[in-house]
Amino acid sequence: MSDIVATLAESAQQLIQADAPYEIIEQDIDGIAYRLYRQAPHSVKELLDAGRAHGDNIFLSYEGEEWSFKRFFQQADTIAYQLVNRYGVKKGDRIAIAMRNFPEWMTSYVAIASLGAVVVPLNSWGQKDELTYGLNDCGASVVFCDQRRYEHIADELADMALKAVVARPESAISTDNAESFEDFLDNTFGVEIPAFAVADEDPVMIMYTSGTTGKPKGAVSSHRNIIQAVYNFEFHSINSAMANPKAIEAMFAGGHAPSSLLAVPLFHVSGLYAMFLLSLRGGRKIVMMYKWDPLQAIQLIEEHSITTLSAVPSMVMDALGHPDYDQYNTSSLKALGGGGAAPPPLFAELAYSKVDNVYPGTGYGMTENNASCSNCTGEAFRYKPNSAGTLSPIVDFKTCDENGGELARGERGEIWMRSPTVVQGYWNKPEENRKTFVDGWLATGDIGYLDDENFVFIVDRAKDIIIRAGENISAAEIEGCLHDHPAIWEVAAIGVPHQTLGEELAVVVNFKEAQTISEQQLREFVSSKLAGFKVPSHVFVTDQPLPRNASGKILKKNLKQQYGSEAS
Repeated sequence: MSDIVATLAESAQQLIQADAPYEIIEQDIDGIAYRLYRQAPHSVKELLDAGRAHGDNIFLSYEGEEWSFKRFFQQADTIAYQLVNRYGVKKGDRIAIAMRNFPEWMTSYVAIASLGAVVVPLNSWGQKDELTYGLNDCGASVVFCDQRRYEHIADELADMALKAVVARPESAISTDNAESFEDFLDNTFGVEIPAFAVADEDPVMIMYTSGTTGKPKGAVSSHRNIIQAVYNFEFHSINSAMANPKAIEAMFAGGHAPSSLLAVPLFHVSGLYAMFLLSLRGGRKIVMMYKWDPLQAIQLIEEHSITTLSAVPSMVMDALGHPDYDQYNTSSLKALGGGGAAPPPLFAELAYSKVDNVYPGTGYGMTENNASCSNCTGEAFRYKPNSAGTLSPIVDFKTCDENGGELARGERGEIWMRSPTVVQGYWNKPEENRKTFVDGWLATGDIGYLDDENFVFIVDRAKDIIIRAGENISAAEIEGCLHDHPAIWEVAAIGVPHQTLGEELAVVVNFKEAQTISEQQLREFVSSKLAGFKVPSHVFVTDQPLPRNASGKILKKNLKQQYGSEAS
């Protein structure tokens, strides 16, 4: 056993033992034994109220705006108050958020989750069809949105019996179904959040995730799911800090208060938990970007003495590898996180060459388990850079064969995991639930294994998902979209390798007889219906039937072998 493995195990035992801050107990829930953090609170409101103690300290910096913790919670309380008193929101009502990264995204989230209502973060890159699907599917009664998202859904609000509150509108908003954020707040401040009694198992969030069935599925999280996930993040952070004292000492020796650059979307578990909620509880400053720009990121790191940059690996590499990186004072930067996709070798190479006393890391998780499985930072990352880190103490892990039979430790198979962070299921998807959630276990669709030192390795995916720069793209959704085009007879969506993005989306199409469209027309057709990151980077046209097996399933492995090298 290596020194870092032994050190991590020793520090973990100190944190989880009886009466320790992250003491773990076993608890029976619906007939299944789970391990939980005993001292965790029982409502998301109680979890997030820890941030109120930081008062006038700066929590959020956004394009010249400075938000203290006090100001942040004042707006969140007002939103909650108005939802109840003006819109009659009740416990269990679904309230959606559909906007790019704004401060109002964050305050709306805290308000909704603190009410006993159910917050529904929607993909802010989605087009009209995606947004209206999510709003209809969850049955939202109110949506907080920005100007662009409002324009997508404005004509549908009446039919959906939906109220829209528009943050930072570009023109006056005043209809029967929509109003501006300012009008909604109505200069009402200093109010208290109405009291709602909630139980551990009450739902508090529906987060949509791309799946293999085409349409996104709403993963339903309870208060317990989210609280245990946040505690699990904190456990991993403290455990790693205890095991990496030299790196932490170097970080504090710089004299810069811990702060993070938020450049990933808040509607992802990585942005929501690892950046937003942990910083809110921990009193750390966030500098938030509206959209990613590597040069602007470098400038913000210098301006605000940012200590942590955590994003998908391609974004971190964009910043560190930027030709102007060395022209700016980025000496405050120490911690680098590359989540959402496996970091390529270039990630580590840039981290060690560009950042003094760097504290790099990665991890493994997904929407369906609230991003909680394994974590790998500091010396553990240096020791096994190809792994996804050591397993969380509240996660049961196994690999299974194609029939669901459990494999021996170390054998590659589909990863199944069980923990109190695994969601309750998919919203209104009973058939999907039966296939994905079995006796508390989550069938992840990822292929991997657990080695003899408790490190998780991800080697492939069983589900038909392309991961482009941390964004999950459902092949079935792309194929379903293109099948609607009258000129297309057959289509297959595949992932092809890319050095920094991990994968890019490619489609192989076979047109109907005597019909064809250009690559540009195909891309425009997709962009009119789906988010920009779902537009194919590569279009391959064939006049031959797509290869299929005896049951008629397209052999995508063959297509990847045939077209992958062409794409690169």
